[in-house]
Amino acid sequence: MRAALYPLAPLALAIVLAGCTVGPDYDGPPQVAPGAAAAGMFARAEDPALTAAPALARWWEQLSDPVLNGLIDDALRENPTLAAARARIAQAQSRLRQQRVAQLPGLSGSASYLRLEVPGDEASGGTLIQAYNLGATASWEADLAGGARRGVEQAIATRGQREAELADAHVTLTAQVAQAYVALRDAQTRLDMARRGIALQEQALALTRARQTAGTASAREVDRRLADLETARADVGGITVQAVTLRDQLAVLTGREPGALDQLLAATGPVPLPPAAVAVGDPAALIARRPDVRAAERALAAATSGIGVAQAKRLPGLSFLGILGLGGPHPADVFEPSNLSMLLAPRLTIPLLDFGRAKAGVELARAQRDEALSAYRGKVLAALEDAEGNLARFGESRQRLASLLAAEQATRHATQLETQRYRAGTASLIDQIDAERRLLAASAAAVQAQARLTLDFVAGNRSRGLGWSEPGEAPPAR
Repeated sequence: MRAALYPLAPLALAIVLAGCTVGPDYDGPPQVAPGAAAAGMFARAEDPALTAAPALARWWEQLSDPVLNGLIDDALRENPTLAAARARIAQAQSRLRQQRVAQLPGLSGSASYLRLEVPGDEASGGTLIQAYNLGATASWEADLAGGARRGVEQAIATRGQREAELADAHVTLTAQVAQAYVALRDAQTRLDMARRGIALQEQALALTRARQTAGTASAREVDRRLADLETARADVGGITVQAVTLRDQLAVLTGREPGALDQLLAATGPVPLPPAAVAVGDPAALIARRPDVRAAERALAAATSGIGVAQAKRLPGLSFLGILGLGGPHPADVFEPSNLSMLLAPRLTIPLLDFGRAKAGVELARAQRDEALSAYRGKVLAALEDAEGNLARFGESRQRLASLLAAEQATRHATQLETQRYRAGTASLIDQIDAERRLLAASAAAVQAQARLTLDFVAGNRSRGLGWSEPGEAPPAR
């Protein structure tokens, strides 16, 4: 009885050691910038338009621009970058399945035929050996040190990292589409104003030449008017190219070829403006939600599990091989139960001499964990810096826009007074034209300030990691 139990000793050892798992347990990311998280608000969120309320994932809908909403929906559906990120998630999921299945026994069937002719002397005439076999082979490697379990943990963390990278791609893509769209509307509006300015300058140049002919204007005045006109024409060319480039950029971002959106975006539209109150959340929510921070945290978890995978290679391993078969020298022997043969072969391997290879692998895994830890800390601090800096720029952009709108209003009032003087005969037509040119310039500056404010709004949502939704998270009501 005792001798019969000896072959089962390795199996008993595997069962006893199955609960052992080498390597450090991952207990969550380290605390970074505790002061910012505990404050409950951003240090630069002093502008009254900024609130600590949770921000919306689909932040672009607050701009109330149906064309922009459609473009972003198209981009989220058709952009190749997102398709590549989804493929990386599928790869990570497949690797996770491989890691899980690797812990299970393997079973394979086999059918074989062996024919061996052994030559002999003239008297015996040689020997013919034939064998038929039908059987199955089972194998299993016991996870004594928990290396396989750590491998599953690592694969799960890597899958989470890829999912966070997809979310980060959503954040980047939605911001890129919105930035290109706002810049396009800004360029189109300024292009219309520039063309109206050219018409005024052409009229002013014609009047100045007429005055030169009459002897009331100098050649220098004519040259100055002509130089202003040519400069304006050159500016129109640059803005036109900028608008074309932005339309092509939007086409590519939405998964189309350049020029595909020319008809949709041909008409000039207003620059969309952010809402009067902008929800910015708080630093703790930013750290928890921003996808690149989440990706760095998952990379840290994967690297921590990698230490256990490396340590397991330094410890003994136990595997089992079982063979069950039927066979004999005749084909019918594979159906005869009396020809059953069995083999159970447990195998214990103990690392003895590898010249420090396994130890170096553990040191490498620890160094990779330390690198991932530093990368995570850096991501958190960079995210906070990005958000705080954008909040400061957003507040400055609001003040700048308010000043330029006031300047535009003052210029408009001055132009109205100049028009009254012209109609009363106390000012010339050219004075009236110059006043209208100054009003156009003031309006163009205000439009650019509006675009700058909206672009800062877009950048702020990007810096706070918005532009994606948790699985099952419902979009806000429209």
